[in-house]
Amino acid sequence: MDVGAALLITFLIGLVIGVVTTAIVMVLDRRRQNLAELLEPRLNDSVIEVLKALPQMAIVTDRSYNVVWASPGATVKGLVSRDNRLTQRLQAVAQVAWGADDHSETQLMLPRGPFGSAAITVRIRANQLSPRYLILLAEDLTEAIRVQEVRRDFVANVSHELKTPIGAVTLLAEAIGEASDDQEQVEYFAKRLLTEGDRLTRLVREIIDLSRLQSTDAMAEAEDVDIADVVASAVDQTATIAEGRNATVSVRVDPDLVVWGDPRLLVMCMQNLITNAISYSPVGSRVGVGARRQGDVVAISVTDQGIGISEEDQKRIFERFYRVDTARSRNTGGTGLGLSIVRHVVENHGGDISVWSQLGKGSTFTVRLPLVETFKPGHGSAEAPMINPIPLSVPEQ
Repeated sequence: MDVGAALLITFLIGLVIGVVTTAIVMVLDRRRQNLAELLEPRLNDSVIEVLKALPQMAIVTDRSYNVVWASPGATVKGLVSRDNRLTQRLQAVAQVAWGADDHSETQLMLPRGPFGSAAITVRIRANQLSPRYLILLAEDLTEAIRVQEVRRDFVANVSHELKTPIGAVTLLAEAIGEASDDQEQVEYFAKRLLTEGDRLTRLVREIIDLSRLQSTDAMAEAEDVDIADVVASAVDQTATIAEGRNATVSVRVDPDLVVWGDPRLLVMCMQNLITNAISYSPVGSRVGVGARRQGDVVAISVTDQGIGISEEDQKRIFERFYRVDTARSRNTGGTGLGLSIVRHVVENHGGDISVWSQLGKGSTFTVRLPLVETFKPGHGSAEAPMINPIPLSVPEQ
């Protein structure tokens, strides 16, 4: 056998060995892949049932932040986007969890709507299910935090507000007893007693309303709401107050303004604003109520010709029990809770409220709510363009 033949045979043998070796490696790799797939945990029906039973909201995601499974509440709370992916804030949490040896835990504040300062607080606990899947458990802490805040200042605020009508009731009852022989005095003190009783009843009722608004189920009965119906109901419920002060309420509402919300709460919100506008304006004044579309937002304005609000007071008028004019509030029976209730209603609907005012010239309160076709809770972007409130013109007297 010559040298050429020997080299050829050696080359062929090496080629065969290389091909066989490559084939063996490919087969082994394939078998390892199949084994990994067999060992990979699956989201079967049993696992899903366990996730459903958890008290926290559960989200299972892959490394590309695509949501494999999520509790229904995760979308409502704004943890999962419309295209079934983790939101940006949650992607950052997941990224840290992928690199952690053990579970990771963090607390986030997420916006409740497309604009405004209202937010929910959630505790996120993340852990790897496998090399492919990550599970995130989200616990809503918003209600617990609110309860702590309410408990902290409830006693101080309410005890201060209740002692005035309760003290007045006690003194008037004593005065009636001492003037039992004077019919005219008895009638006078009895009327004062009824007035203080009404004030005390109103205060208790508004405290209850405010407590309900601060609960997580405040929007449990949300539906499509026509703003024209809300304004009409609110104006009708304030008709007696308007007649008593000879006030005229002018209404201008654009058609087809529909929001997602609780109609009862929205009517209460507008009723409080209209009542304030009438009460804090001179007798015989005009109050304007208008609603218009501004992009993806409906802006509802209530304008009065009243005493106006100073810049310093404008910063605090939405606080509980805060009054701009204590003497006038006492005469009108105001409790200092009306605008706080309005603010909570608006924030629960994913909106915001602003005020424009000049002393001696009147005020305009503007409520902005997202239109129903662009927003339902948990579906909006946290960064919506700001829209400057435009005071609604009120016809001259």
